[in-house]
Amino acid sequence: MIGMRNGAPGRARLAAVGAYVPERVVTNAELERTLETTDEWIVSRTGIRERRYAAPEQATSDLAVEASRAILAEAGVDAADVDVVIVPTCTPDYLFPSVAALTASAIGAHDAAAFDIQAACSGFVYGLAQAAAFVESGLASNVLVVGAELFSRLVDPTDRSTCILFGDGAAGALVRRGDPETTGGFLGFDMGADGSRGGDLIVPVGGTRHPASTPFAREEAFVQMNGREVFRFATRVMEESTLRLLDALEVSVDQVDLLVAHQANRRIIDYAVERIGIDPDRVINNLERYGNTSAASIPLVMAEARDAGRLHPGDLVLMVGFGAGLTWASALARYEP
Repeated sequence: MIGMRNGAPGRARLAAVGAYVPERVVTNAELERTLETTDEWIVSRTGIRERRYAAPEQATSDLAVEASRAILAEAGVDAADVDVVIVPTCTPDYLFPSVAALTASAIGAHDAAAFDIQAACSGFVYGLAQAAAFVESGLASNVLVVGAELFSRLVDPTDRSTCILFGDGAAGALVRRGDPETTGGFLGFDMGADGSRGGDLIVPVGGTRHPASTPFAREEAFVQMNGREVFRFATRVMEESTLRLLDALEVSVDQVDLLVAHQANRRIIDYAVERIGIDPDRVINNLERYGNTSAASIPLVMAEARDAGRLHPGDLVLMVGFGAGLTWASALARYEP
């Protein structure tokens, strides 16, 4: 339960990360059988070799529940002690109720406040900012942020430009109240949006502008993307947002231990790494195995980095993403399990 004040304000601490991906692996070779494409073409343009698809009986909240349990187990925190559940997603089970409410109930966080964030691939960083604000204002002690996406149901399987890119998965973090004297916490955020570019990445049907109850063309029910414009936007804002944040915090790139970028396209990531000027050895990617998992992609990389011994207690982690909206977000935080 979250009240007017849930305790004394403290320093928000990035305390745990965790992830869940469905079992089914969909390789480029499998897509070759139904699309006019090849493994070589997909890899050369995106860096993606395979992605995961949810089982027919799974919905987004099912993925979020599994990831939530992994995060709480890693932190050693009972679900009953979670004050707020935030689920960044643009592929919810329903328009309402929220994925967060369904997830909170399923894991046993029965009294927690719960809501979704719709900032697409920037959503996880937006969620971290919300979590930090809850904790540092004293409104919450434990905030669960779980990016969860099931894009295999939202892409046109006949559209080569989109269906090769996206995969399903869920991952996130637990943000906890820490001692202000010893916790490094979240050093800062840089976030923004340009709604005038909204049409460059959109699902036209299903909202109040074009309800599903009115006639529409089949392709309008799926993701539509202006790939060239999104690429230009992404390469620009990833560099600008990251450098703006580091400059404001007076932190040099050399002080960053790990850069975690949204996993959308290998060429975008490589461009950003070069422009930011960070050592490529301080960058970790998993795009080739999972594709673009939208709001789940950044925490999914972090969970794998931890498991691989690439993310250590006390590391300074730089996160940066972009997505539909068009949105962007970057954050700098200490990993303090």
